[in-house]
Amino acid sequence: MEYKCTNQPFLLMMQTSKAIQERIRDEMLNYKLSVTEFSVLEVLFLQGKQNIQQIGNRILISSGSMTYVIDKLEKRGLLSRNDCPEDRRIIHVTLTDDGFQLMKEIMPKHQELVDHIFHSLGDKEAETMVSLLKKVQSRVKV
Repeated sequence: MEYKCTNQPFLLMMQTSKAIQERIRDEMLNYKLSVTEFSVLEVLFLQGKQNIQQIGNRILISSGSMTYVIDKLEKRGLLSRNDCPEDRRIIHVTLTDDGFQLMKEIMPKHQELVDHIFHSLGDKEAETMVSLLKKVQSRVKV
């Protein structure tokens, strides 16, 4: 017996999300970065110093996975870890100069890709899309 998805918005959203992630993955391969590694660097580039939990919450991965990704990026010299003087349980993560320079190179190209992907939407359509996604998101969080 063959089953099919009866919820077209769900199926289309999942397919679109996967396609966008694949495009970003392909772009990041040029810099020898995974999407997760790029996401960590992007958070640090845009937000500045963060602790591991803050980064994980922003990019939605577990702390165990975060440690692995941060280890890889630290070995490449793209970020550094520093103990928090107020609370030794907390480790702050920051971009190194090399990490900052790499992100200065990547971010304009990444933004161009994202702009290209969403270029077909007018301002009103983009607002509607955001509104609808937030509406769905609020149901997921229940």
